[in-house]
Amino acid sequence: MFDLSLEMLRVVEEAAIASARTMGMGDRHGSDRAAVESMRRSLDTVAIDGTIVIGEGERDEAPMLYIGEKVGSRNHTAPLTVDIAVDPLEGTNLCATGEPGAITVLAASEAGGLLNAPDCYMEKIVVGPPAKGAVDLDAPVKHNLKAIARRLQRGVDDLVIVVLDRPRHEQLIADIREAGARIRLISDGDLSAGIAAAVAGTGVHAVMGSGGAPEGVLTAAALRCLNGEILGRLIVKDDAQKERMQSMGISDPNRIYTTPELAPGKNLVFAACGVTDGNLMRGVRFTGDGVHTQSVVMTSAPPRVRFIETTHLENRPEVKVRFR
Repeated sequence: MFDLSLEMLRVVEEAAIASARTMGMGDRHGSDRAAVESMRRSLDTVAIDGTIVIGEGERDEAPMLYIGEKVGSRNHTAPLTVDIAVDPLEGTNLCATGEPGAITVLAASEAGGLLNAPDCYMEKIVVGPPAKGAVDLDAPVKHNLKAIARRLQRGVDDLVIVVLDRPRHEQLIADIREAGARIRLISDGDLSAGIAAAVAGTGVHAVMGSGGAPEGVLTAAALRCLNGEILGRLIVKDDAQKERMQSMGISDPNRIYTTPELAPGKNLVFAACGVTDGNLMRGVRFTGDGVHTQSVVMTSAPPRVRFIETTHLENRPEVKVRFR
């Protein structure tokens, strides 16, 4: 039986291995290119009629799986029609410098199941299941932190809030500190942080600030499976970007999107694989017996979350499978 989730797992695993081979070499574009090319090759072996509705790379002129690109194998009859959102390598800088938190990511759904948005920025707030429905993107930071703490039955000073370390977040950081919460500043990777906020035991209670809109849609797909919440509002940089949004059917740039509006699909699949070590997954390990990966694969129907360790064995007769 065709299992799209396992096929998507294979796609992100192979992309993670390809980009991990460039880790620490200082070439962020080379790392991104390795992930993109691997992901495209893998997707073209899957029995789908796929369309990329969220692509990555336009903002930083990196290689990209572009919006509108068709992917999938042409050698199958009646392939499954799916929309796909990709971030072939979230954390290109992290991979290039060997820092923690780089992952390969994609989400898939039936046609129309993922918001078709341009590669712009998005104002976001992400929380886990206990705080779902308690936050408001327009509310003061202190109000949201108190609401989260109340739902978690703890003090505001117990909270850890993840924020991208950017000059634009100077006031946000000051407001969080004034409210008494702790902050984990990250250089990249707010998608991974958003997933961590919805998984118990990671030590992350919320993500605040602005980051990429593609990452926002991918985060929403994961949170639909994890019962968490993201609220997002697109940030319009200029008139050209506003016109592009309108051409994509986005008439109200000030609209606050909820999780089901960012990822409305009934049959969502989310897959991610660690490239370098992070909160949720270890990075790729190369050994004499093969390559070891850690991944997460989620589906909304049926609701299922799998954390998967895979050994990609070297094709040699003396290779051993080890119990881990």
